[in-house]
Amino acid sequence: MISPQDLEGMSFEQALARLEQIVGELESGKAELERSIEIYEDGAALKAHCEKKLEAARLKVEKIVLGQGGAVSAEAAEFN
Repeated sequence: MISPQDLEGMSFEQALARLEQIVGELESGKAELERSIEIYEDGAALKAHCEKKLEAARLKVEKIVLGQGGAVSAEAAEFN
């Protein structure tokens, strides 16, 4: 099982790669029930970690706006 400390040390890319491995293992149907439950729980934790990282990145993104007279400014980007 993945510990909270392990998750905190993982980058988005590392967590996503591990999540993809888990999905592959679950889809193969070769894991025993107990193993499937354990890695499913890890997958849920990794998914939440990835979502948290994506939200943090989204909040950092700004769009550059060209105003009247050529003035350049930045404002929060909208993702709808």
